[in-house]
Parts: sequence; structure tokens; C-alpha cells
Amino acid sequence: MTLAIELYRSVPRYVAARAVGDRLPGLLAGPLAPLRLVNREDPGVPAEGWGRVRPHLAGICGSDLATIGGRTSFYFSPLVSMPFVPGHEVVGELLDDVDGLSAGTRVVLDPVLSCAARGVDPCPSCRSGLAGRCDRVTMGHVSPGLQTGFCADTGGGWSGLMVAHRSQLHPVPDALPDTRAVLVEPLACGIHAALRADPDAGASVLVVGAGTLGLFTLLALREFTQAGRITVVAKHRRQKEQAARFGATEVVGPEEAIGSLRRSSRALRFKPERGREFLLGGVDRAVDCVGSKGSLELALRTTRAGGRVVLAGLPVAGADLTPVWFRELEVVGAYTTSIERVNGTERHAFELAIELAAAAPLEDLVGATYGLSWWRRALDHAFDSGRLGTFKVAFDPRER
Repeated sequence: MTLAIELYRSVPRYVAARAVGDRLPGLLAGPLAPLRLVNREDPGVPAEGWGRVRPHLAGICGSDLATIGGRTSFYFSPLVSMPFVPGHEVVGELLDDVDGLSAGTRVVLDPVLSCAARGVDPCPSCRSGLAGRCDRVTMGHVSPGLQTGFCADTGGGWSGLMVAHRSQLHPVPDALPDTRAVLVEPLACGIHAALRADPDAGASVLVVGAGTLGLFTLLALREFTQAGRITVVAKHRRQKEQAARFGATEVVGPEEAIGSLRRSSRALRFKPERGREFLLGGVDRAVDCVGSKGSLELALRTTRAGGRVVLAGLPVAGADLTPVWFRELEVVGAYTTSIERVNGTERHAFELAIELAAAAPLEDLVGATYGLSWWRRALDHAFDSGRLGTFKVAFDPRER
């Protein structure tokens, strides 16, 4: 048996959590959470090429919080299987020999459950190295689940034991501590988002949000692109300090962003009869790393005509799309990771992220760890992490 935090289907709790929203986050970590601490049967190895993993640390992601808070779209409902154990940002120990990886190897998890993991013929996306776009996330050896952490059969990082396919596992150097290794998955997502933005040399970029994903996108823009001026929108003091440390040209609060971008881009500023101000002119690229209605509208309303807006944060609310039509904006998603082309060479985002995790100033970004029994306190901390000055909260299933 394995101690685990399990998310289960509860329509009343979903409705109540959605009604409460962000106003009372303590309730989302308490009586309204569709979560329970359980002893589950150890997940079975579903097929050849799979192995057991004992998590050391598992991060709490914004998408996890959105799911618990009832803010995710029903679009995902046929792509998950319940009850499932959350946790897709994982560093742990491989317990079995699996296709060239020896038992005892410390690994990080690429959570996508692609065709390779499911034992089916590769779809066009998987065949081209873009496993994050896999068309077959409901087929094969395991139950539906677009990722580990949303699949009933695999377990997840918020537990003492899970299973993973060799295609998901990346060994990490001994010199990389767990507190950096657990950041590899979100760092890889930030790299993917930055490369999806694909700014030309000297291009101006707006990054909306300075949580973990926003900061890692900023870091990747500086490391892997030739972006010029980068403006970061940050709400909290520590976020602003960290964004400056990671190379932002300017860091502004949400209320200052439009004025700042008007000045830096020499755009024209307009105030409609209703709704938010907007610019004619603006930045060349914008990356929304939050996913709220306000963050997306800020990105759309401050990007120049013909520019590109990247949706990196999980969208949880609709926005006015008039700027997309009128300014002929290119809007693209950045869901997870893939094979990336950097300096003329193709490499997996996880390889780049492991190297960057070792070199970048990531100390103290994991601000707190909790044992599974303290899950309510951990989630309460994560929901309020921005105000508390914490970037990443993680579970340590080895703690009691």
C-alpha cells in the first residue's frame, strides 16, 4: 500500500470551489477540496518499458491549483481518469532497471503520456518529436490521462510510489540537488514557451506573470534567444526582485504595465468607453504565464499589429478577442515541452532544462516542503505563495 493524496470526482465540491474562486483560498485547501489522503494499492507496472519511481520531491503547479479550485475547462474531462494522484513535477528514485536506466538512478519526469508510453503506433505529432501534441492520450496500456498526475493508473508525485515509462524519464547528475531537480519540469516548460515566442534579435517581449513559469520563461528568453527589451509584469515584491535578478529590463506592477509599455514602445494609448485601455503599437511578443482573463487581455492589448502572443499559463477564463482580429495577432499555445531547435541543433527541452537548472541562480526557489499528511497546510501555502514570497511549494513524500 502507498500513502497518496487522491483527487476524486465530486460535483458539489467542484461547484462550491468554483463559486468561492480565489476569494477564500483557505476553503479550497480545506473542506471544499475534492482531495483525500488515502492508502492506495501500489500502482502496477502496466507493460514492458515501465518502472516504479519513488518520489523525493513533487511540486505543486498552478495547473494543480486550478484543478483543485474548479477553474479548469470541461474540455479536459474526457482526457483524464479519476480518481487520480496529482503531481507531475517530480524528482525521484527509479526502483527497477528500465531500458538502459539502472535501478537506483535519480530521475526527473517528463509527464506527457504519449504514444510511446501507451504502447500504440506513433501519431504524427509523436513521430515528429512533438509528444506534447499527442493525439492518443486516451489509448493503450493505461487509462485516459494527458499527463502523469491526471491518470488513474500511473499514480503521481503526491504519493510514495508511482510508475513511469522510459520515454518519460531523464537521469539527473549527482551534483544536482533535489531542490533544483524538482524545478526541471517547469523550467523545461519555460524554455518551450520562450522558444514558441521566437523573438527576432532585439525584439521587445512582454512576460505577464512572475511566478515560477514567468520567471523561467524570462530566464529562457535570456539564455536561448536574442530578445532585446523584456518587460515583466509582477504583482509581489519578491517576484519583482527575482525578475530583475533573472534579467528583466523593466519590472512593473499590473496597474503600471500599459503606461510603461506605451512609453518604451512609443505606442498610442486609447481608453474605450468600457473595458481596459489598449495600445496601437506595443511589444513584438507577449507571453501570458498566468492564464487569467486580465493577464490575457493585457497581453493582447499591448502587442503590436502582426505580433505574437503565447499562451503559456493554463487559460481559466475567456478574454475579449477583438485585438486578435483587428491587429491580426498570431496567438499560439505553449502547453508542455518538446524537441527544441536551439542554435541550429535539435535537443529535448528537458536536456536544456537540466543544464540550466545546474547553472542558473535557482537557490531558495523551493520555499517550503511538506509531508503528505500536511497536505492542507501545503495547499494553503501554495494558494497564497505570491503574497508570502514563495515561488515553489513541494511535497516530500518521505516526510511524515
